[in-house]
Amino acid sequence: MPALGMPRKRTVIIAVSVLVALFLAWLLTAYQLFYNVHTTPPKQADAVVMLGGASKERLLDAMMLRAELNAPYLVISHTETAGNASADDYCSTHSNHAIYPDVVCFTPGTMDTRGEATEIGKLAAQYQWKNMAVVTSKYHIQRAGLLMRQCVNANVTMVATTPEFTPWQWLRRFVIETGGLLDVHLRPQCGALTAG
Repeated sequence: MPALGMPRKRTVIIAVSVLVALFLAWLLTAYQLFYNVHTTPPKQADAVVMLGGASKERLLDAMMLRAELNAPYLVISHTETAGNASADDYCSTHSNHAIYPDVVCFTPGTMDTRGEATEIGKLAAQYQWKNMAVVTSKYHIQRAGLLMRQCVNANVTMVATTPEFTPWQWLRRFVIETGGLLDVHLRPQCGALTAG
């Protein structure tokens, strides 16, 4: 009996070690992709776009970036969701195009980044924007950037904002963004346009 117990114990130890190593490899990769994010500041933009959600974190940064770049347009995703309340309020008070022709608020066809990327691609074509800066949370840069490259026929520079998350919230985001990034690679949006 003891001879049979040792191989099982060794197998369990090896299996657990492999699982721990895989988890640590994923965690390190997720940390690099979604937390340790560095973006190059844009030098110019025809429009500064704020993606929906986390508007308390993103809206002010988008407005300041627009002023810094002297960009002609501020583009805001209008979602009527709790996390986007300040941006939705801004859109409600700045929706008169006769008074605010430089503020473009849009409602995505689907309330996700895919819907936003599709609408932003249409707006870029309609307004003939050649350079755009897209503001979103740093955990979202990889997935949103890939969708923008698939849907927007313009030069897009991603600009990261930093949320105030607990370690558990970051871990949850790592899981969500890993799945989302895989999904965007497996199911491209908009026929995978390229800027040209």
